[in-house]
Amino acid sequence: MELKDYFENNKGFGVLSTSDGKGNVNAAVYARPHVMEDGLLAFVMRDRQSYQNIQSNPHATYLFREDGPGYKGVRLYLTKTREENDPDLISALSRRKYPPDQDASASSFLVYFKLEKTRPLIGG
Repeated sequence: MELKDYFENNKGFGVLSTSDGKGNVNAAVYARPHVMEDGLLAFVMRDRQSYQNIQSNPHATYLFREDGPGYKGVRLYLTKTREENDPDLISALSRRKYPPDQDASASSFLVYFKLEKTRPLIGG
């Protein structure tokens, strides 16, 4: 499956699941990942629970359910590789636009993940 085409052509609902170094889990609604030219997946992350969790445990799972009837989608198993906090890059990649007085890019990070495994949403 070519993930760049998949996420450009499918709308849906995504959940990023993380856990901290002690195994305490968190799940949060996240937009579709950005598929970078080098094959890494990137998420714009605010400094909240999911971001804090990947500081101590680099593994995460992203579940994406496609819009429409039934249960079609993918599960992506990820490992964090790096992050950056360039506000211009984050602003350019952000799908959600904030008013100038609420610019979120200053407290956001672009976090890159290596794709370890892909599974269908159901079965597999």
